[in-house]
Amino acid sequence: MMNIGVPGLILIVILALIIFGPAKLPQLGSAIGQTLKEFKKSTKEEPQNKKLVQIEKDTVNEK
Repeated sequence: MMNIGVPGLILIVILALIIFGPAKLPQLGSAIGQTLKEFKKSTKEEPQNKKLVQIEKDTVNEK
């Protein structure tokens, strides 16, 4: 896994301030947070979807 560290994070924040400006940072942070939330949600739903598909296959095979 990547180890960014504190100096790397400070550099990223400074670059983000320069590129996007202080007015856009809250919107950018919100968008990134929303994206991560959806990604985590979809990864949690995937095993459940596989279980449902298997149950449907088993039900069809029993008939």
